[in-house]
Amino acid sequence: MAIRTGGELVVASLVAQRATHVFGVPGESYLAALDALYDAAPRLTFVICRHEGGASYMAEAFGKLTGRPGLAFVTRGPGASNAAIGIHTASQDATPMIVLVGHVGIGETDREAFQEIDYRRMYGASAKWAAHIDRVERIPEYIAHAYRVAMSGRPGPVVLALPEDVLAATAECADPPYVESVAVTPAREDLAEAARLLRGAKRPLVLVGGSGWNAAACAALARFAETADLPVACAFRHQDLFDNRHPNYAGDVGVGINPRLATRVRDADVLLALGEKLGETVTAGYTLLDVPVPKQALIHVHPGSDELGRVYQPRLAILATPGAFLSAIDAKSARPVEPDASASAAAAHTEYEAWRSPRPVAGDVDLWRIVRWLDERLDDDVIVASGAGNFATWMHRVFRYRGYRGQLAPYSGSMGYGVPAAVAAKLAHPQRQVISWSGDGCFLMNGQELATAVQYALPIVFVVIDNGMYGTIRMHQERSYPGRVSGTSLRNPDFAALARAYGAHGETVLRTDDFAPAFERALAAGTAALVHVRLDPQALTMDATLDEIRARAEARLA
Repeated sequence: MAIRTGGELVVASLVAQRATHVFGVPGESYLAALDALYDAAPRLTFVICRHEGGASYMAEAFGKLTGRPGLAFVTRGPGASNAAIGIHTASQDATPMIVLVGHVGIGETDREAFQEIDYRRMYGASAKWAAHIDRVERIPEYIAHAYRVAMSGRPGPVVLALPEDVLAATAECADPPYVESVAVTPAREDLAEAARLLRGAKRPLVLVGGSGWNAAACAALARFAETADLPVACAFRHQDLFDNRHPNYAGDVGVGINPRLATRVRDADVLLALGEKLGETVTAGYTLLDVPVPKQALIHVHPGSDELGRVYQPRLAILATPGAFLSAIDAKSARPVEPDASASAAAAHTEYEAWRSPRPVAGDVDLWRIVRWLDERLDDDVIVASGAGNFATWMHRVFRYRGYRGQLAPYSGSMGYGVPAAVAAKLAHPQRQVISWSGDGCFLMNGQELATAVQYALPIVFVVIDNGMYGTIRMHQERSYPGRVSGTSLRNPDFAALARAYGAHGETVLRTDDFAPAFERALAAGTAALVHVRLDPQALTMDATLDEIRARAEARLA
């Protein structure tokens, strides 16, 4: 052991956890840590971001992709406040994440010092743990515990405040050991009861999502579904847990759900929920299942004990990670003996394929055709990073996700995610294709991170769907207050020219047939590239134009 500064202990502790990237915006409150990062390169790369909101999104996305806590380093006060969006997303999405905050010196606390915030109070409701490190020798202890907390049970974010004088102080102490993620194993009697319930089901359905997944668990899910011959639906923005081309895939349960799939959920006699917390979005506002006791025989498997019975009282609650459950259950004994033919996996998949069939749209750009082309063109291991808005529904409904962590999108429905998440994805997986899919409003919330992509020479294709409005809010506005447009119209820049100003490749698409060649040029550019797609405002949703939505609302209110 050598005498080291607190900054050196922080960096050494992160290296001991095999961390590779830290995302952040520099601040004077953690200069000692920045100096230590200088010596740690290239083992631990500090990714320089343009806004702490973008940095925290990158850290959250990195945590999603790797299963290890994504790391953000931000300065006190304004920097920590800006990072709140990523912390909230990690909380709602159950993503392991650690945010390190440079803090005022210990002798200045509780005096409302310059940019001082009490981080324990500020993040007490959204972080799994928020702590203040006041002794330099305890830094390795705190960071090891932060990794443990972030990955255990239902994963989530941890916030550690690091006073600048603690970072500058010195101590002689050891680095922490590598912290492993611990699988929660189901009880044998629970496995037998789950198999018994499924074996006797006539209309079974498996719903997967949420916490505790990895590539091995997804492979085990595919084997289980095939052997037990069960239809599998994926929760909102978790479509990458099960190959959407698989004959047992039933579709996604979330915003804009296939009405036939919604009926399947309601009519299921046994519903196996794996990893999914069964929140508002997945249950259509808590209407697909009755509260507090569903009419379906609910088997709820989740690694977080707080989620079991939180809203829905299950027939069988199993505390387990999805992979541990799927590896232990006897799939042959879970195969239904007398299932209804209409409830079969094959019937469910047929309904899914019909649901993604193209519909007529207004204007010269047809997103149905564009996304179907992307579905055929992109690599099987492509990562599609998307934010929130009506533009994203085409990627939910039409694009078929192939495997684990091909879909990178916030369960929380947070805007501004697609650009920084794509940067994190390309850093985590430089050999995979990475596509950012954003709306015009969504892009401009963190579009400055295009500069980060250019700075690190990341060949990402950023697609911006531009209809000149906050589309989702406009849709709800027309449904509730038809014709009374307030706060949703946007005057946008030339996004392609903006990309070129950043040093990226930029093109504009005005017609459907122009998209494919523009996208191919973007892929071949060898640098960050942006394809600006101008969408007719009438193409507001996948199934109705703006005028149709307004006319229906006016007729209803007349």
